Amino acid sequence: MNSYIFLDNVRFFAYHGVGQQEREVGNEFVINLKLKVDIARAAETDDVTHVKAEMEIPSKLLEHVCGRIIKRLFRTFPTVKAIELKLAKRNPPMGADLDAAGVEVQCERA
Repeated sequence: MNSYIFLDNVRFFAYHGVGQQEREVGNEFVINLKLKVDIARAAETDDVTHVKAEMEIPSKLLEHVCGRIIKRLFRTFPTVKAIELKLAKRNPPMGADLDAAGVEVQCERA
C-alpha cells in the first residue's frame, strides 16, 4: 500500500528569476508537493517551514529551487521515499496571457 502527504497550491512571495527586475521586485509562486511516505511514521512532515526557508533564498532558475527543496526534504525526513514537486511562477513576465509557468520534478530516494 502506498501512502502520500500532499500540499496543494501553497503560495509564497519570493525573488526568483533570470531577469534582474524579477529578483528585485519579486513575484508570487505556487508549490504543489506530494511526498510518498509511510503515514504512520511521518505525521510531522506537514510542516512547510523547510520549504519556506528554501523559497526565501533567491535563485535565477526554478529548477535550482526545486533541487534545493527536494534535497532538504530528503535530508530532514528520512521516511520520505519519493517526492513529486511542482513549482510555478504566477504571472511570469513573458508577454503572454497565462496564469503561471514552472517546472515539475519527480524524484525517488537513492
